[in-house]
Amino acid sequence: MKEILIISDNELRKNNLNVILTFMGEASSHSDYSQCIKTIEVQNDLFAVLIDGELPELAEDVIEKFPLIPFINIGFQLSSDKNYQNMMGSLFEPITQPTMLELLKKCQDFRRLNIPSLGATSGKTRLFRSLVGNSGGIKEVRALIEQVAPSDANVLILGESGTGKEVIARNIHYMSNRQKGPFIPINCGAIPGELLESELFGHEKGAFTGAIGSRKGRFELAEGGTLFLDEIGDMPLQMQVKLLRVLQERIFERVGGTKTINCDVRIVAATHRNLEDMIVESTFREDLYYRLNVFPIESPALRERAADIPLLLQELAHRLENNNENMVKFNDDAMRSLMSHAWPGNVRELSNLVERLAILYPKKLVGIKELPIKYQYGSAPIALSSLSEEQQEREVLTELFTNQGEETSEASQVGVLSTALPSDGVNLKEYLSDLEINLISQALEQQEWVVARAADQLGMRRTTLVEKMRKYEISRQ
Repeated sequence: MKEILIISDNELRKNNLNVILTFMGEASSHSDYSQCIKTIEVQNDLFAVLIDGELPELAEDVIEKFPLIPFINIGFQLSSDKNYQNMMGSLFEPITQPTMLELLKKCQDFRRLNIPSLGATSGKTRLFRSLVGNSGGIKEVRALIEQVAPSDANVLILGESGTGKEVIARNIHYMSNRQKGPFIPINCGAIPGELLESELFGHEKGAFTGAIGSRKGRFELAEGGTLFLDEIGDMPLQMQVKLLRVLQERIFERVGGTKTINCDVRIVAATHRNLEDMIVESTFREDLYYRLNVFPIESPALRERAADIPLLLQELAHRLENNNENMVKFNDDAMRSLMSHAWPGNVRELSNLVERLAILYPKKLVGIKELPIKYQYGSAPIALSSLSEEQQEREVLTELFTNQGEETSEASQVGVLSTALPSDGVNLKEYLSDLEINLISQALEQQEWVVARAADQLGMRRTTLVEKMRKYEISRQ
């Protein structure tokens, strides 16, 4: 794993930078100015160097000495008469994660362009830049990829459409020993069943009408590399039998051919379907399922990692900029509103929205009013943790009874609310907490634990509901 070196004589600054990089999942080390040249020469294969500008002349000497290492300067301006090709930009305190991520991506691009061997190599830093996010779900996916990539085990990626299953598959390939071999994807649901066999295994001349010549299939094209079978759940039963034979015996024949061809291919499959339910319905072979499901990876839905949306917006906007297309930025209210959306189309839906807004509002700052109506979720929420205890209780009462009117008969159906005060009194705080827990639990159950819909039913913001679920430790059993 390649490290990021921090050069500074300021201990507090080194510690702060190390905390940010660690939070982003990056490995870092640090050095004083007196030892930095020796440290760089010893490590020799650093991903990038963050250099403190408190000693600008020394900093510029170090930058000049290592022209193939990308540098990011901290808190100083370069001399106007010098243009360092290996200087990616500057960071000024307070340092933010999106700015750091943007500069690290520039470092990656610099290394790829200036160190040719990097085109065929990969590592943890490359992985972390293609799977954007710091949520628990995406961190778990990274960890699983690192574990399974060095082996040749078959991998089954499960998750909804648009969650980035092919991105996971490509990273498994790039971090494996087959990285120099081809990565060949095929969507099993996009090809008619009668043509799928030819696509996978190839055909000989005259094998069927229109076969005017022989052709290699995806298995032959992926020899020595990885074959990605997307939407494996849409593969016809007849093809499932033939695929199982290849996975078991590692041999196949082209359509219309008799020559046996050996197969050295790693299989990574993906589907948005529930294959276990399909086995019960006899639409997917159980033996094929267990052959593919050696190492399962769950790709989390975007609504389950809403905290990653600001980073994803930053990444998608920069991709547009790098493709010489219009860039768009979002203010805090717009970001919070987007974080409240359920995202049935997941990252693909988010990507399409960013591209659409970049066309409508090129190089502008998008607020909540510029978002399509379906993505508008009110003004920015106030975090309960920032309120006093008295204010929190007032917030609870307001949210519980907003738009409720005097419908006590409806509330009494809940089985908690009562208008009669017991003679011996009541602990109002506990009473209201129990009422709130009861209503939240009912809303979540009725909405099948889709938090955004439950929040709408309760008349509160999604982020507020998440905060309350965390406060009361409400989770799906």
